[in-house]
Amino acid sequence: MLKQREAIIRLLKDDDPETVHLTKQQLAEGGTEIIPDLRDLLSIDDKQVTFHIQEILSEIEIRHAKTTFEEICRSISDPADLERGCWFLAQIFMPGVDVEPYQKTIDSWGRDLRNRLSVHDSETSRVLAMAQFFGRDLGFRGNVDDYYNARNSLLPCVIDSRLGIPISLSVLYMIVARRASVVVDGINLPGHFVVRHGAVLFDPFDGGRILTTRDCAQILLKQELTLHPSHLQTAHPKLILERMLRNLLHIFEEEDDEALHEMIKKWILLLDLT
Repeated sequence: MLKQREAIIRLLKDDDPETVHLTKQQLAEGGTEIIPDLRDLLSIDDKQVTFHIQEILSEIEIRHAKTTFEEICRSISDPADLERGCWFLAQIFMPGVDVEPYQKTIDSWGRDLRNRLSVHDSETSRVLAMAQFFGRDLGFRGNVDDYYNARNSLLPCVIDSRLGIPISLSVLYMIVARRASVVVDGINLPGHFVVRHGAVLFDPFDGGRILTTRDCAQILLKQELTLHPSHLQTAHPKLILERMLRNLLHIFEEEDDEALHEMIKKWILLLDLT
């Protein structure tokens, strides 16, 4: 329990806005260690106190998420780091989001997918089973109607809406497959991120449709590019996270928020230096 609990409540209800502001600042400085005590204060039947406590909790969580996300950018090396980065990125752009229920959902999907794939003994049949699982049963698909929406890049939003862009849907496939002990690699195809299981390429944005090399060449031809073997190499988690951030930066270009732009550019620079 917070020391001087009643005093804190009185200060948060003070008529002087500056007193309230300073109290909130001091509580936020307590960092993540004070979160359990702050949540205890949410039990108080007072809308004013509840409002201030929720703001403090959001401030602490965002600060922690930003610090941890920057650490991930500096040292990202494997798919586990990529997944952690996605959760912290969501906490930064979705203040107050509780990622634990989403993680439990992915755990459950991973168990279901493992059971389904256990009866398949070829790469192609496993990919077809994944397409059935994600695209038809769970209903994940590309958001063609609202493509340039930041929510398409945030994992909790993708899980809720079942809509995303090529890279966010690909990352979701990769994360769930990892839970099922199946390797699905990201392929950084210019203009349209896809995935691969073994030697089989497939497209989460298009319901898990299997792709041939010719299909990939056609995707690049629309951008007046020629397919090169390097385009089909497995993408390092750092490259995947960087592409996600560049997508967000592009989406936020129209917003007059220089601090937001600089924050994302800083993260991209940290990844470039990794």
